Amino acid sequence: MALSLSEAGFARLFWRRSGRVAGGLLSLAITLLGLLAFTFLLSHLSPVDPVLQIAGDHASASTYAQVRHDLGLDQPVLMQFWHYITHLLSGDLGISRLTGQPVTDDLQRTFPATIELATCAMLFGSFFGILLALLAAWKPGSLLDNAARLISLLGYSVPVFWLGLLGLLLFYAVLHWSAGPGRLDDIWIYTLEPKTGLVLVDSWLSGDAEMFRNAIAHLWLPVVVLGLLSMAGITRLLRAALLEESNKEYVTLARAKGASRGRILLLHVFPNVRGTLITVLALSYATLLEGSVLTETVFAWPGVGRYMTTALFASDTPAILGSTLLIGGCFITLNALADGLTWLTDPRTR
Repeated sequence: MALSLSEAGFARLFWRRSGRVAGGLLSLAITLLGLLAFTFLLSHLSPVDPVLQIAGDHASASTYAQVRHDLGLDQPVLMQFWHYITHLLSGDLGISRLTGQPVTDDLQRTFPATIELATCAMLFGSFFGILLALLAAWKPGSLLDNAARLISLLGYSVPVFWLGLLGLLLFYAVLHWSAGPGRLDDIWIYTLEPKTGLVLVDSWLSGDAEMFRNAIAHLWLPVVVLGLLSMAGITRLLRAALLEESNKEYVTLARAKGASRGRILLLHVFPNVRGTLITVLALSYATLLEGSVLTETVFAWPGVGRYMTTALFASDTPAILGSTLLIGGCFITLNALADGLTWLTDPRTR
């Protein structure tokens, strides 16, 4: 029986959407494969010899050759990369040469700390970034607009590590408003039962109010330092989108009808830039996940960024590749998710 017009239209729409999803998944896989190949090649160009790290500087030639064979470094680079991919497909990220533990276990231990820091910084940056962008677009060229532009410029210009060190000096060493580096004081760090890996949640579930306050005291300063970077990007991009949308004809018509500037901004202009806002928020969150390396290092935050930094200095290839795969996968997934949400919420993209 021949398909009706509605059935045929639905079939065409289904195959079109299926092809779009399949193409997106293939693009994600190719991007991750290219990222891994590039990182794998760079790790082999490192001047640090991993064999000497394991065998020692005074190892004999036979011991050196045996360790090199055990690590698979006596094979061509392409063959080493192929072996890594085959192990990766089975869920094996290798053994960290620095910790002696599976890289999967190390990432499961460190990634929640990065998620906690990046999520709190994202909430901080999103709230104040959207607020500043709305205030700037409300009265362009005013004192509020100039202040928002100055804050966003400073957020981009000031190095994160310098701001973190300055914050520790002022709020930890001088004013004692912050509890300093780390996630908890030593008195609680070994007594907290890790249920979720998120210190704020675990300390709240423990019922110890003092421990929870100590977790907040450790968290707020790195959150503010990292959140300023997010706030700067959100403010700048959202402000530009709001000002561009404010020049459309429907805004002029609404003003001619007597609608107030604030009403037009909140009820007409702001909903029409939701696609841009979704993209900005997703990319900002992905940037926080991958860009928290310096913040975690300054504040001794035991996350993936600090783990990756330590692995880079030690030329720990399995740890470097595992961290790169995790952060790169998060970045690509968030980007694809933003595209999908924009397509669903903004009919103009369809």
